[in-house]
Amino acid sequence: MFQISGDVFRALGLKMKILMAVIFGGLLIGSVILLSFPHSFSDQLLDAKSNDQLLAATINGSSESKTPHDKLIGGLLTADFDEPSCVSRYYQSSLYRKPSPYKPSEYLVSKLRSYEKLHKRCGPGTEAYKEATKNLGHDDDNYANKSVGECKYAVWVAVYGLGNRILTLASVFLYALLTERVVLVDQSKDISDLFCEPFPGTSWLLPNDFPLVKQFDGYGRGDSHCYGTMLNNHAISANSTPRHIYLDILHDSRDEDKMFFCPKDQTMIDKVPWLVIKTNVYFVPSLWFSPTFRPELMKLFPQKEAVFHHLARYLFHPTNQVWGMVTRYYKAHLARADERLGIQIRVFDDNAGYFQHVMDQILSCTQREKLLPQVVTQEESKVNASTNQKLKAVLVTSLYPEYADRLKSMFWERPSSTGEIIEVYQPSGERVQQTDTKIHDQKALAEMYLLSLTDNIVTSARSTFGYVAHSLGGLKPWLLYQPKDFKAPDPPCIRSTSIDPCHLTPPSHGCDADWGTYSGKVVPFVRECEDREHDGIKLFDEL
Repeated sequence: MFQISGDVFRALGLKMKILMAVIFGGLLIGSVILLSFPHSFSDQLLDAKSNDQLLAATINGSSESKTPHDKLIGGLLTADFDEPSCVSRYYQSSLYRKPSPYKPSEYLVSKLRSYEKLHKRCGPGTEAYKEATKNLGHDDDNYANKSVGECKYAVWVAVYGLGNRILTLASVFLYALLTERVVLVDQSKDISDLFCEPFPGTSWLLPNDFPLVKQFDGYGRGDSHCYGTMLNNHAISANSTPRHIYLDILHDSRDEDKMFFCPKDQTMIDKVPWLVIKTNVYFVPSLWFSPTFRPELMKLFPQKEAVFHHLARYLFHPTNQVWGMVTRYYKAHLARADERLGIQIRVFDDNAGYFQHVMDQILSCTQREKLLPQVVTQEESKVNASTNQKLKAVLVTSLYPEYADRLKSMFWERPSSTGEIIEVYQPSGERVQQTDTKIHDQKALAEMYLLSLTDNIVTSARSTFGYVAHSLGGLKPWLLYQPKDFKAPDPPCIRSTSIDPCHLTPPSHGCDADWGTYSGKVVPFVRECEDREHDGIKLFDEL
């Protein structure tokens, strides 16, 4: 910029001096504005991330972030995605919750990178996929002798509610990882409205023109392609490989269908190019019984109880619409709290709704375990008024709003015994589960993620919704026992020592001669679920 000497400047008239001052001042202000104005959407996104990081630092107990943000979660995620297309992918956990004590193994990270290459090579639209599907819709007795290429597939079909679907999709993916199959996802439901694509440069959505799509609804145990039925009819053997089989891995599957978990059966199943799987149970714990799978699983997951925790953070990234619901609600109601408690309530009853014995059980559990304080009179509260003014936010998720309303009224009408300020929130209370209704499922997913961001969590026995929430967050829950005869159980709940979800109604362990052994007593780290009586198994690290 040019300069003006002192003599010349003094020679100028007053009006000229004022004019030049205005010009130079305008240039200076304009430069500052141009330097500070975001030049693109990317800059705005970075500003938003900075705000989120500041929020995260506050949540984690410091005014400044002392460690860099681990957006790849120890290598669990790949950096190959465009961030704005799925904001939750790199900011879904560490910006809103404390760092997880569960770290992915280097072997798991390596295995995931290898899987991504396999999916890209064999996924929809590739020559390998076209070759594999070419003759799939036609009956052919000599199919076993025909080449179908290098790729094998596991097709997950969506059944039951959202919690079941998330747990089972993680289970099918792990099975695909162990058997070098490509997992493809039935998109006839609303999966693409809930989650972003998890694998770079390809899609996990099963194309709508897949030859067997129209048969999915009809698949059942009576179908000739059902594995258990094929065993009964001697229609499958090591020397007779069908083009595809249907696997029925449900809570009430027959013993023949549960032979899926046996090594000898896995040898036959491994040769089948296409597996179509319907399941409503988290069957990961039962995979550890297989002598074939167990060594690989132990290398992948040294911390055994963290299997779903790692798989969920790798696979399930809420779409921008769902993530917007999560972050807006969190910032509005939970961010400023000193502590956050999640309470998930599922009532298993034909005429479910508000029950006083369930409310009594929730209060008994939370107050007995010091998760919520008692309420006292105004006079009694004066003792603690100046010693503890912490704010505790309580997030309640339930189909029924009465439980949260009761808690809200209780802490509004009377002070707490500890002096804490208790604020109770419930995002929705729709009374009726509306699976496959887009906005209902999106709200349900948002609430699972919100629960996973709490510091402590209480969940209902047998609830897959609760299993997803606490395991995703790496939280060891207080599990509410299932009431009997409309009475609150005593004790009301138990603290789990594992974050793993429960495999409800698992197969009796054993194949051939030792069939019938109770699964919870075979492998030391696969034991009975605390909230079930001989009706579920889960993974534990603490022996």
